[in-house]
Amino acid sequence: MSIINPSGKEIFSVTTDFCGQPLTLEVNRVGFRTTGSVLVRYGDTVVLGSAQVSSRPVQMDYFPLSIDYEERFYASGKISGSRFIKREGRPSDEAVLIGRLIDRPIRPLFPKGYRQEVQVVATVLSMDPNFRPDVVAMIAASSALMLTGTPFDGPVAGLRVGRVNGEFKAFLTPEEREQSDIDLVVAGIESGITMVEAGAKEVSEEVIIDAMAWAHQMMQPAIQLQRELVDKVAPVMQEYELILPNEEIQKTVDAWVDGKFGEKIRRPYPERNEVIKEIRQEFHQAMAEQLELEAEDYEAVQSEYDEAFTVSLHKDVRRGIVEEGIRPDGRQLTEIRPLSSEVGILPRTHGSSLFTRGVTQGMNIVTLAPLSYAQLVDTMEQTNYERRYMHHYNAPGYTVGEVRRMGSPGRREIGHGYLAERALTPVLPSEEDFPYAIRSVTEIMSQNGSTSMAATCSSCLALMDAGVPLKAPVSGIAMGLMMDGDTPYVLSDIADAEDFAGDMDFKVTGTSKGVTAMQMDMKVHGLPVEILRKAVQQSKEGRAFILNHMLETLSCPRTELSPYAPRIEKLKINPDKIGAVIGKGGEVINKITQETGAEVDIKEDGLITIASPNGESIEKALNWIKSLVEEPEVGKIYQGKIVSIKDFGAFVNILPGVDGMVHISKLAEGRVAKVTDVVKEGQIVSVKIINIDERGKINLTMIGL
Repeated sequence: MSIINPSGKEIFSVTTDFCGQPLTLEVNRVGFRTTGSVLVRYGDTVVLGSAQVSSRPVQMDYFPLSIDYEERFYASGKISGSRFIKREGRPSDEAVLIGRLIDRPIRPLFPKGYRQEVQVVATVLSMDPNFRPDVVAMIAASSALMLTGTPFDGPVAGLRVGRVNGEFKAFLTPEEREQSDIDLVVAGIESGITMVEAGAKEVSEEVIIDAMAWAHQMMQPAIQLQRELVDKVAPVMQEYELILPNEEIQKTVDAWVDGKFGEKIRRPYPERNEVIKEIRQEFHQAMAEQLELEAEDYEAVQSEYDEAFTVSLHKDVRRGIVEEGIRPDGRQLTEIRPLSSEVGILPRTHGSSLFTRGVTQGMNIVTLAPLSYAQLVDTMEQTNYERRYMHHYNAPGYTVGEVRRMGSPGRREIGHGYLAERALTPVLPSEEDFPYAIRSVTEIMSQNGSTSMAATCSSCLALMDAGVPLKAPVSGIAMGLMMDGDTPYVLSDIADAEDFAGDMDFKVTGTSKGVTAMQMDMKVHGLPVEILRKAVQQSKEGRAFILNHMLETLSCPRTELSPYAPRIEKLKINPDKIGAVIGKGGEVINKITQETGAEVDIKEDGLITIASPNGESIEKALNWIKSLVEEPEVGKIYQGKIVSIKDFGAFVNILPGVDGMVHISKLAEGRVAKVTDVVKEGQIVSVKIINIDERGKINLTMIGL
């Protein structure tokens, strides 16, 4: 029996087996007025993918595509842990990153010149706690777009892959993710891979490549299921017009620039940019004269001619690489731009560095603080957790020579900061070894490609300058690709010109042992694994070259912290003793902090950190806490107070809440007639524990003390 929704359309679904569970795509149950909407279910996770295509005439000079990932706390049965804000508002950094994850494989699959406004929203309605919902949301977004009738060259599917006990696995549980040495998201179409993002624990390049191939194979059922859905729905193809450069204008421009590029602009940056700027000005002047237009009249067509000039410039970049093996700035394909770096450049910060690669420059500043300054992260996906290491990335307009409004970080800034953070996380010391919260901020000073990798390198140097005992230093490099038919030309350390004209942007970070993070975006419609293998292998040599340069600047983490960094001592106690340190209503811990001036932070596992710029304050607080949690030890001497006197002996308080008894025979040498002949209540005496019986009773002696 078919079900008809209120709009008169039949509700139906298609299902396939996907990595061991049913994957279902359903249409016409919700979203009656969208251009395309699909409910996707996998396990107990349900995501609504909605795509809306504007019917308004094209007004933009770019493709106005927006893709958003919407978290709903109710999906996992949670209310936000924020004390003041309970409804979802500004997307969390996690939601922004997943939105980018979905956007990156989809955007290149629209044809150049498509200008219709498109909005895609993936909303998580129900979340299975056994796996993350991000790739289900990616499938939902792609499925919705496939039903819009737009020229979207999908479908796209994705898979998050881990490796547990040497075996690749998708849809890992939280426990399996902890055990896995890789966290890899691969997206692609039927014929190839379009996007890769990874975090890894110093894993070899070969393992990453094998995981990519495995993921692409395993995602095929989700791609075929979307095709089956399209066949059933049979969406009406929309009429559209591609806004492409005028072919006659392009021919005119190509003829004018012939002989003006080539060797004349094969120069190091920024000299190359200045020469091109001069040629561009000369070009527009010549075009105005050729068209016999006054300056104000030429302005009406200038943007079209300028775009054609840029296309010619990109053609020259590709021709130089493919035909001559020479890059825009005169480098060979594997050559790295000139490097320079410094550390300790800012006097009052805890750690600082300046890393320069060509014209790309990043300054990084590291700040250390007690663990209580870690960021509390409240997400839909899991219980609240603390983010101890934070990397933030800033790149104002002046870094590209432009005037831009200053504001909060955008999706690009959040994404670049997260990539650099992910690169260093695997090599950070444990909280027990280095009990600090760490904030690393990259201030980009100049941009000309690979700023996220400059952020990675500069943050590594600044962390070592701050005395953070990294397990190994990390470097990063951005790789590019030019495809000439089936022949790939892989470029090491790409700059802007090669990025704009190229077919791939691939960033990889790692130590001498292996990869720690990766981000790969294809501008062509999918690439086979073998081509990506060449790029990954070539990146290893470039990373090693950059790492050698970094180690010449600072070979290892400093052994001493900055004099301006807080000093922190740590103490591990029995978790059962935490209550003794905190006291009723926080009375004890508040008294410790007030009287010593030290900050005290207590973890649930019993790790206590004590922080203060004053060593005396730390020592005082440390001894106080030790006295509260110390366990009685046989043979140890204590200073204690007589708290009670009986005929048979005296009770002595040796530790907070811990009393022992000195029998009358153990008060002094020889016979003692009365206990009060030797001690009085309130007296401070030295005692030694001689034994602790099976009931925990502590027996003391004063003889010989």
